[in-house]
Amino acid sequence: MRYAVSHVTTLKYASPIGMAQFKVRLRPAAWPGQTVRDYALILDPEPTQVIAGTGGYHVNEARFTLQEPTRRVRVESRFSVEVEPLPFFVQDAGGLGLADLREKAMRKPDLSALAPASYIFASPWAGTEPVIGKWAASFLDEAMPVMDAGRALMQAIHREFTYDADATEADTPAIEAFNRRHGVCQDFSHVMIIAARAHGIPAAYVSGYLRTLPPPGKPRLVGADAMHAWVNLWCGDELGWVGFDPTNDTLANTDHIFLGMGRDYSDVAPLDGTLRGGGRQSMQLAVDVAPLD
Repeated sequence: MRYAVSHVTTLKYASPIGMAQFKVRLRPAAWPGQTVRDYALILDPEPTQVIAGTGGYHVNEARFTLQEPTRRVRVESRFSVEVEPLPFFVQDAGGLGLADLREKAMRKPDLSALAPASYIFASPWAGTEPVIGKWAASFLDEAMPVMDAGRALMQAIHREFTYDADATEADTPAIEAFNRRHGVCQDFSHVMIIAARAHGIPAAYVSGYLRTLPPPGKPRLVGADAMHAWVNLWCGDELGWVGFDPTNDTLANTDHIFLGMGRDYSDVAPLDGTLRGGGRQSMQLAVDVAPLD
């Protein structure tokens, strides 16, 4: 599948902001089976400085500074991308048992951003929650192949949780979404990450986009798409990182566009920063994922 992706964020402030520094994480990081072309980042007002680099984990990050007062900041990211189907051997695989997987992850001599050991332990937004670990224990066991374990976690969340955009906020703790059994893709991903790590499975939060289709007979609305989140599980050296989407009960495939991955949302948030002044802030998002085939 080939897509043209546009993501526009407009921030408005009740009073002018002074010195402001922002971090943008919207340029897709390299990922197997995904080819990105013609990336462009358009900023208004034009910043005094833009520094492109990488974040602390597997994510691209651009930093820019605004020095002149303004009440409006517009960030636009555009690119085209080609996504290849997930190989059949991955879709049908079982992988290592959980006990063997945990041992290999801890012994693997790798300190890179994709090292499995970086994603085994608790993180700021995906801390240790014994209640979630105990819940997951009811359908996991040490001998279970990791792909089966991932599917079991994904299916349990899809079955037991209700997608509800009004149930949580962006900063709602995962345990609250778990107790309510309501939330959005960010909540479901954090719950799955906590459950997987409780049983020794390296688990990462993925930020990206999902191809969405309009209802039958309805036109496709430009700008009506949204960002999406799912979970990558490290399934051993042979299979590597495999994406599990608990919101939709499916492996990440040609409908999923990878941006970046980290320990939790805080590592891959699309836009954050610090500023002086501004007062009340409002944010408008317009995301468009247009198939080119």
